Amino acid sequence: MNTDGRNILARGRVATRLPAQDLERARRFYSETLGLDPVDERPGGLQYRCGGVDFVVFRSTGASPGTFTQMAFEVDDIEAVVAQLKAHGVAFEEVDAPGFRTEGGIAEIEGNYPSKGARGERGAWFRDSEGNLLGVGQPVF
Repeated sequence: MNTDGRNILARGRVATRLPAQDLERARRFYSETLGLDPVDERPGGLQYRCGGVDFVVFRSTGASPGTFTQMAFEVDDIEAVVAQLKAHGVAFEEVDAPGFRTEGGIAEIEGNYPSKGARGERGAWFRDSEGNLLGVGQPVF
């Protein structure tokens, strides 16, 4: 905490880190399937930027269990994004959980993010080449 009682991390930037057991396979997936190319790279890591926010895919001997959303993209038109990704071979997860269920790969989630002025969110989930669970979300106003 700093002297005014607020957590100093609140002023920091957040950057997601996603593990990859095969970094070249991940590079191909992010480029060929998602249309993203690294803005920077170093031995063992690829840095991407979307909407002014960075995320890194890094070589790791470990793997995520893929049981939770590790990173999500917020979009303006989820149906168009899901259709485009499906056309590139992305398989979307079918979810049947308390509070929401996917239909055609997209779930309607009421009550998500009221701080954004939204009454809910539409969401969809898929896995990258390394088994990381990624989401796509669209606030519903």
